[in-house]
Amino acid sequence: MSKYKIGYTTGVFDMFHIGHLNIIKKAKAQCEYLIVGVSTDEVVQSYKHKSPIIPFEERMAIVGALRYVDKVVPQTSMDKMEAWNNLHFDAIFHGSDWKGSEMYNKMIEDFKVVGVDVVFLPHTDGISSTQLAEILHKYREGK
Repeated sequence: MSKYKIGYTTGVFDMFHIGHLNIIKKAKAQCEYLIVGVSTDEVVQSYKHKSPIIPFEERMAIVGALRYVDKVVPQTSMDKMEAWNNLHFDAIFHGSDWKGSEMYNKMIEDFKVVGVDVVFLPHTDGISSTQLAEILHKYREGK
């Protein structure tokens, strides 16, 4: 029996890699129904100040094809409470690399009011889309 009925996690999921799969798989292990929000290009641009390499529609298709994902939705805002108003999840999952951050400390407080747990899952060290993008850029430059 899963701890939560409906779980939610979000990400850019650019250049999908094992770290992404680990988060999604571990989130699904704790809930009966997992909804995954994929950040739109506009959302990514607003806080990372760069555009993903893989187009939004393709990132949605990749995440949606995973057997661990019950529903995939666009993440059109960084406001997770807005997502909760629409999706009514019991838990939100995120990588442990965000634990203790100002943004997530506030989120924990906000979600406590509506009975939603913020669950941090182990971050997969040694891999990130940023690292993959840097390698790709160096390769393209012939370095």
